[in-house]
This record gives sequence, structure tokens and C-alpha cells, in this order.
Amino acid sequence: MAERKYQCDIEVLTGAIGGKYKAIILYHLMHGTKRFNELGRLIPDASQRMLTQHLRELEHDGIVHREIYREVPPRVEYSLTELGHALKPLLEQMQAWAKQHLTQEAVS
Repeated sequence: MAERKYQCDIEVLTGAIGGKYKAIILYHLMHGTKRFNELGRLIPDASQRMLTQHLRELEHDGIVHREIYREVPPRVEYSLTELGHALKPLLEQMQAWAKQHLTQEAVS
């Protein structure tokens, strides 16, 4: 497989966390390990299919760890990897920007 070439560094970031629910998933995982159904309740607008797709992509990119427990019924938990934890300051800045933007929008 050929190595992907990026036009700028931001493409690396948007490729990793771009998508309607990826940043929201990461936000919730910043606060601890979650099971699939718990994420589904926290992100009610995300369909199961979309949530599964985004989680798989985040796992593939090494940002999210998926732990499968061999129980009956099987239990699956998602958590941030070290790389995922490195995104925490960025996600917190994005959250602060959003709060400020909403405040300014309300004043306008």
C-alpha cells in the first residue's frame, strides 16, 4: 500500500477526528472507558451503524482501544489510547471555543 501524502498537517488531524461524531466520541472517552450502548445513549443522534463505523476508524488510527471481554454475553469497552489522550488538550480547546462562540452568538 502506498504511503498517503498530505498537502498540509491539518489533513492528518481532520483525517483522524473528522466526521460528524468522532470528536464527540473522543470527548466522552476523555471522561473514562465506555461501553458501546453507553456511547449510544450519550450520542443519541448517531445511528448504531455510524457509531460502529467511527469507532472502528478511531481504533484503526490507534486513537481508541477496543477491549473484548470473553463473557456471556460478551462485553466490549472502548477507551482512549496514549495517542487518544494526547488529543485531550485539543478537544478541550475546541470545547472552550464552542462555548465562547455560543456566548457571542447569544449576545448578537
